[in-house]
Amino acid sequence: MSSNAPAHEDAHEAHHGHSHGHEAAHGTFKSYVIGFLLSVVLTAIPFWLVMADVFDSRAVTAALVMALAAVQIVVHMIFFLHMNPQSEGGWTMMALIFTLLIVAIGLSGSLWVMHHLNANMMPMSPEMMKNMP
Repeated sequence: MSSNAPAHEDAHEAHHGHSHGHEAAHGTFKSYVIGFLLSVVLTAIPFWLVMADVFDSRAVTAALVMALAAVQIVVHMIFFLHMNPQSEGGWTMMALIFTLLIVAIGLSGSLWVMHHLNANMMPMSPEMMKNMP
């Protein structure tokens, strides 16, 4: 029985030991700590910008919060999801680019529709609002 066991283990290793380039790169403790610290900083800065009312313009504050959110997404993808152009033969990056394109189309279309609905809506006075069902 023991003479058959090494042959079985070798066959098992041959079957499961080879990879097709799908191995994931795992981060080190240092990379996880760096990612965590960057995430905390990228969360604290927008919180401070909003709570301290740093800028007079809400548009500037909103643009900075969204830009920092985009940077935080990239930090999460690099440090926690271990995404890079070489992982999975580049297909992970292609899927990400496709996803970002679909999200951009969906968001811009939604904002466009909401803007035109707001621009074409009939203005109402407070008296008209009181009489609404």
